[in-house]
Amino acid sequence: MTSHFSKITFFIAFVLLISCQEKTKVEEDFRTNVLSQIDSIQGDVAVAYINLSNPSDTLLINSEEEFHAASTMKVPVMIELFKQQQEGKINLNDSILLKNEFKSIVDSSLYSMDVGDDSDDVIYSKIGTTVALKDLMYSMITVSSNLATNVLIELVGAKNVTASMRDLGANDIQVLRGVEDQKAYDLGLSNSTTAMDLMMIMKAIAEEKAGTKEDCDQMISILKDQQFNEIIPAQLPNDVSVAHKTGSITGVHHDAGIVYLPDGNAYVLVLLSKNLKDFDKGTAQLAGISKTVYDHFIDQEK
Repeated sequence: MTSHFSKITFFIAFVLLISCQEKTKVEEDFRTNVLSQIDSIQGDVAVAYINLSNPSDTLLINSEEEFHAASTMKVPVMIELFKQQQEGKINLNDSILLKNEFKSIVDSSLYSMDVGDDSDDVIYSKIGTTVALKDLMYSMITVSSNLATNVLIELVGAKNVTASMRDLGANDIQVLRGVEDQKAYDLGLSNSTTAMDLMMIMKAIAEEKAGTKEDCDQMISILKDQQFNEIIPAQLPNDVSVAHKTGSITGVHHDAGIVYLPDGNAYVLVLLSKNLKDFDKGTAQLAGISKTVYDHFIDQEK
């Protein structure tokens, strides 16, 4: 009896050992594959990936390195808008006078946005009229409107945005100001983030911890309408949907999102880059990393 029990115990231990070794090899191969892709990019790259149904399946590369946040910081602003609505401070159905005059965080001097530097030119024809907050928020995310962003940050307060991100476990992201504050930029006062923090933020939205279920559902719906799709979704199958936000400035191209498969399973992926020597080539290479992550996730589901 004892001998039989010992054989069973040994067999189970052996199976678990083999399984663990196989998992470790899969993880090592995955990491090696992504690292080789990063090595081919002329620039600095950070990756943060987590399988939402199996949190032990992660990949973190340079995930705590600081990057200029570019337009990825507009997701925290969206979260803060929903939060302040829940607190009764604002109503997203209300309208606000659209202006193009903002105060620098350096000395409160006034500056205006240039339509030529913005990705949303339509909104400039509405200056001087009232626009619904929810419409400004939608433009801020889907077409990355800088003018809409500045109006909304002024409304909710940059410090409040950062504080709310701390509550979600994002410990390093800094939302200091709106966009195109040249005096602040010249002094190095820019919004910054890490891949880890953006992963935590997108994970919070996916898991309905960034607000009420209804609010998180609305956030996901808006993020799925993203108009810039050159990185995470670029090489993925058409039946895969991505709720994401991109960001770009000179030499910088980011994408942070939740990737949903047709079967309902999902993962979060953040790809950050800076010092890109060739922006277009770097963008395509980042899209290639996204495809590698997708292939890995599919293999894990089998």
